[in-house]
Amino acid sequence: MQNSDQALPVKDRRPHALGDLKIIPDEIICSMLEHLTPRDVGRLACVSSVMYIFCNEEPLWMSLCLKKASGLLQYKGSWKKTALHLEDPPIEYDESCTRLLHFDGFYSPFLYRRYYRCHTVLDGFSFDSQLVKRKKIVTREEFDRECAEEPILLSGLADTWPARNTWTIDQLLTRYGDTAFRISQRSVRSISMKFKDYVAYMNVQHDEDPLYIFDYKFGENAQGLLEDYRVPDLFQEDLFNVLDGDMRPSYRWVIIGPQRSGASWHVDPALTSAWNTLLCGRKRWALYPPGRVPLGVTVHVNEDDGDVNIETPSSLEWWLDFYPLLADDDKPIECTQLPGETIVVPSGWWHCILNLETTIAVTQNFVDSKNFEFVCLDFAPGYRHKGVCRAGLLALEEESLEGGGKNTSAGDHDMSYPDLTRKEKRVRVNRCGEIQNHEEDTNGVSKNYNSSKQDFSYDINFLAKFLDEDRDHYNFPWSSGNCTGKREMREWLYKLWVGKPEMRELIWKGACLALNAGKWLELLEEICNFHKLPTLTAEEKLPVGNGSNPVYLMADCVVKIFVEGGFESSIYGLGTELEFYSLLAKVNSPLKNYIPDVLASGILYVENGSYTIVPWDGKGVLDVIGKCNLTLLNCKQEEFPFGIWSKKQFEYRSAWMSVSKLSTSDGCNRIWPYIITKRCKGKMFAQLRDALSGEDVLNLASFLGEQLRNLHLLPCPPFNESSLSDKLKTEPPFNNGFVEDVVDTSSVPAEWEIFIRTLARKKKNLVNRLTAWGHPIPKALIDKVDEYIPDDFVKLLDIYQDENGLNKVCKPCSWIHSDIMDDNVYMEPCCASSRSNGNAADTGPMVNGSINGYDEFGEAKSWHCSHIIDFSNLSIGDPIYDVIPIHLDIFRGDSSLFKQFLESYKLPLVRRMQQHGSGGGKFSRLSYHAMCYCILHDDNVLGTIFSTWKELRTAKSWEEVEMTVWGELNNYKGYA
Repeated sequence: MQNSDQALPVKDRRPHALGDLKIIPDEIICSMLEHLTPRDVGRLACVSSVMYIFCNEEPLWMSLCLKKASGLLQYKGSWKKTALHLEDPPIEYDESCTRLLHFDGFYSPFLYRRYYRCHTVLDGFSFDSQLVKRKKIVTREEFDRECAEEPILLSGLADTWPARNTWTIDQLLTRYGDTAFRISQRSVRSISMKFKDYVAYMNVQHDEDPLYIFDYKFGENAQGLLEDYRVPDLFQEDLFNVLDGDMRPSYRWVIIGPQRSGASWHVDPALTSAWNTLLCGRKRWALYPPGRVPLGVTVHVNEDDGDVNIETPSSLEWWLDFYPLLADDDKPIECTQLPGETIVVPSGWWHCILNLETTIAVTQNFVDSKNFEFVCLDFAPGYRHKGVCRAGLLALEEESLEGGGKNTSAGDHDMSYPDLTRKEKRVRVNRCGEIQNHEEDTNGVSKNYNSSKQDFSYDINFLAKFLDEDRDHYNFPWSSGNCTGKREMREWLYKLWVGKPEMRELIWKGACLALNAGKWLELLEEICNFHKLPTLTAEEKLPVGNGSNPVYLMADCVVKIFVEGGFESSIYGLGTELEFYSLLAKVNSPLKNYIPDVLASGILYVENGSYTIVPWDGKGVLDVIGKCNLTLLNCKQEEFPFGIWSKKQFEYRSAWMSVSKLSTSDGCNRIWPYIITKRCKGKMFAQLRDALSGEDVLNLASFLGEQLRNLHLLPCPPFNESSLSDKLKTEPPFNNGFVEDVVDTSSVPAEWEIFIRTLARKKKNLVNRLTAWGHPIPKALIDKVDEYIPDDFVKLLDIYQDENGLNKVCKPCSWIHSDIMDDNVYMEPCCASSRSNGNAADTGPMVNGSINGYDEFGEAKSWHCSHIIDFSNLSIGDPIYDVIPIHLDIFRGDSSLFKQFLESYKLPLVRRMQQHGSGGGKFSRLSYHAMCYCILHDDNVLGTIFSTWKELRTAKSWEEVEMTVWGELNNYKGYA
């Protein structure tokens, strides 16, 4: 080291060390490095001294590690060591990474600020001016009157909890040291840590945004924690309580984190409310009312499905870098929460939390009568209302505001807003305090709004004005950010409707917001009046939660209105069902005894402002259909012009189109096909699953095998090759601007051609689709999926020539149901003596003295399968398709039930392929066929697989998944 008297000026090494990259800000360079692999970052560190500094930043290695890690994580003392441990490097490399080099002549304000945040202490960072109201325990009446609209800190609610004394780090470490808890971090992967490893991490970490235990399944992994607290009386009303098990959205969390950890700015999911009780440590809270976007936060609103994502700095970064910029009038409501205090966050409020020291807390989100309509509004399809709920009127275009949007009274419902054209809207507040709506017009000009222009009301009538006028819950894309699925949401509303009749006025309002229930009821009443069905009872006015179309359960019948996929898809759906039922009667198949009788069917449409109904049995083309200019694919002369073969060609044409394009492309959105069937007695298997005996479930497997055999033995309608459209045969359609690859189907029998072409289309965007589905599908397997799926789907057929030189396929071409799941199988109670009959399908109904499967003394009785329902998804193709929902949904992967099913099925799923020269290999495995169909399935079947077989999330290959899930198929001896 040189003497200070002789020291030379230190030269800035950045320009020379970075070369052409010197013009890029340090913040951008660090962001770019996060997209590299750990090995590439290691190589880049050797390029220059400054790149070495960038590539050895702990925040960088934390990001790289969390992108790579999944499952159980063990911290190795630094993030670089932890990341390298995941890479399994040579021992000598692992040791060398501890000898860091040091360079002078480089200063980065960005890196310095980040380093400061990583090492700052927050002992004196509390805020005690009590802007959030503090109260002792209040009654429910006082709470509803004084506290329900704004955040409040309540003391005394947890005084009697055991957790007040037992939830300390040391005591939890003794009780749950080896228990794994889920970790919250900015990664799509699911990461957990044993509590003892997490405590060790807390004690040594210096992270800006430390890992945070935020576990919604703590009640399953550490049940004793549930006994340490109770939900306060003020929050006992929770309307999600009617849902059981996995159907209920996540709602309770144990939260443990060190100093500097916390939750960045957000609004709670589905606009629920929340209570949060602190047991240990101190938390600093900041809150803004609904619609007021905090400084530095960007709200992303996806205009395809309404999903709302928040881009926000960490809670510590916000308090250090953004909070000082706020004028006094713009500062949030704040408080420091102390042990034993419970903070209540009402629906829609923005909040940010920073742990000032190691904290332990428990929190629950809830839906009650106060926020129920807001939760239903958040589930509604569309995008404008979601943006408005979180970002206020900043989420709208200027033209919308000028059109009277912000000055119209809450009672007006005729407001209309022009459709927005961009796929994503960004609303944020700049550092300078200017509020902006980043919506570029066609000239690329950003439209800016000042906060003083807001006239926003968090009122349900006001917010409901921003719903899309023609929204269709059954066809709109479902927001991936919603806390529950589309069907689960409908099931929730239906259970509330039936189970809480005293709340029906409120529930109906919510149902009208979420799924436009008033529209569907209006259609139902027209159908009932036309067919002289009994007057609807109150219980019958809400559609049931299952299925993809509005379905109504009445006393003796079921009404299904076809809407899924738009009118063209619907007309093919009903036409195919009617053709199928006609075939059943014609060939006198035994399957018809286990399918509900069809009572009526027809077309409902609007003409001259009023409803008109025309009965239709599927034969011929009604005038109202002909006027829609649908592509009939040269089938007008056939008996069932919208039957199965026309439907298959429609499915091919629409294989790459989105649901929104399908539902709006035909211009016939005021026409609704419908069908009325006889209502099944008994209960769905989904309702009985946990109550059935082992013998009953085995009989169910036998029943399904027998009836699937009856289904697959049905003769397929004659296929006229000339009915294939010229476009299908000769003109490859355009897909995303590129001509689709021509599929060579010259050797494929005509009835299989559409099947092969449709599979080829589904493969086109496969990786993107699986990536969008995300967790729990392993990213490593998604990257390998194109290698696993065949390039030529014709190989799945194993075509050979018979003695006459005609091409034959080693698969039967069959009718397939496609959707035999636990809510599409009905069961009835039967006499106890009938259990020994050995055939559940032949047992008779329960005799006198039995109600819902129990005799007068409450003794459980046996159940037998009576009906298979819902043939909306009828198709023709490979019968292996029907095995997928049965094994995954009904059997839940149970191999003994699968074996029982196959023993009763007794039909060849494929003829012995090696007889015809396939030479074995993967194409000769039934398991490979089934796995390919799972991967290409329209629904997220893979999500079900990796949720059922959690151990497969670490699988190294698709073959491993295939053999685990479908290996039993390879032992099946039902060959011809």
